[in-house]
Amino acid sequence: MDSIIVRGNGPLNGQIPIAGAKNACLTLMPATLLSEEPLTLTNAPRLSDIKTMSQLLGSLGAEVTSLQDGKVLAMSSHDINNHVADYDIVRKMRASNLVLGPMLARLGHAVVSLPGGCAIGARPMDLHIFGLEKLGAEIELKDGYLHASAPKGLKGAVIELSFASVGATENILMAATLAKGTTVIKNAAREPEIVDLATCLRAMGAQIDGDGTSEITVQGVDRLHGATHPVVTDRIELGTFMLAPAFCGGEVELLGGRLDLVESFVAKLHEAGIDVEETEKGLKVARKNGRVKAVDVTTEPFPGFPTDLQAQFMAMMCTAEGTSVLEEKIFENRFMHAPELIRMGANIEVHGGTATVHGVERLKGAPVMATDLRASVSLILAGLAAEGETVVSRVYHLDRGYERVEEKLGNVGAHIERVSE
Repeated sequence: MDSIIVRGNGPLNGQIPIAGAKNACLTLMPATLLSEEPLTLTNAPRLSDIKTMSQLLGSLGAEVTSLQDGKVLAMSSHDINNHVADYDIVRKMRASNLVLGPMLARLGHAVVSLPGGCAIGARPMDLHIFGLEKLGAEIELKDGYLHASAPKGLKGAVIELSFASVGATENILMAATLAKGTTVIKNAAREPEIVDLATCLRAMGAQIDGDGTSEITVQGVDRLHGATHPVVTDRIELGTFMLAPAFCGGEVELLGGRLDLVESFVAKLHEAGIDVEETEKGLKVARKNGRVKAVDVTTEPFPGFPTDLQAQFMAMMCTAEGTSVLEEKIFENRFMHAPELIRMGANIEVHGGTATVHGVERLKGAPVMATDLRASVSLILAGLAAEGETVVSRVYHLDRGYERVEEKLGNVGAHIERVSE
């Protein structure tokens, strides 16, 4: 099992290229199941989760070929010969449940294991099931598997979600493209990954309006065709690496960064005293003088502050001037990084979904353990600004969502290395 060793060593300067979005790519890949014709994704991130989704699609009979060092995924689902998404693959990753809607829409039936993923909350399937049943699906839970069928085909419906769930919106949106008639998804998620999915589906021939708003309208079509689509920039990787110079000082340009993807996050950086400016190639971030200022944060669905950047921001607040309060409203159990930061000298109090962080002058390196994907990178960032050496163990979480972290941070001056135990 690998560990990452980080040594605090001062300011960072240079450029970091930002990859395509993990969460977008994992949503786009199951869209291949909607058509017999090829779907090609460019700007794909090179991550273990992408390999897991490729494995899942392959188990269903789809062909997935990785090209150009993994940056291009060429897929074809002309011969789907298996309708069961097996537990052994699905348990590794939450996004595996996104094969349910496409298989149901095109093939009329699917058997999908309940999913797994990071241990940051239950994240149930209720809204996925609710929406697909509104479209006419019959779904039964047996032995840990969802057995879904559409004996009369899927038909358009008005579906109002009780929560703006990203996954449920994606599953329903894909299913609705091949349903007969019009589907309206109310209280739909508005994340950039939803817009990216809708853009890809339109390139495949789907009729979709309203993506990026809370009401999406889909006019079903008889079939979808092939397409080539570039994966949108990863706003979470972007936000994470924007914090590196904020932690350590210096000036870093994030190549491919887009302000519209991280506006609420950037507003908090400005409040903390961090400079962010747009450039021809992306976004430039700098911390010129002294400690950052303490800032309160509440996580919210897009366009609010992202839950996937909360752990990283908390780590920065550990050495901020003053006291900050972070409120987690998306996932329960998402402060598991707090005890590890405390091992490094942070002063953090957690009560339910609220964490109060009293800034200290500096953190100190320590052996720490990654508990989930975003927690793992928050500990690496904390180590970059800490005194001495930090050893982050169980970094297999990291490889699910961050592409070549050691290389990207090393290229801007970080002292970071991966070691195998």
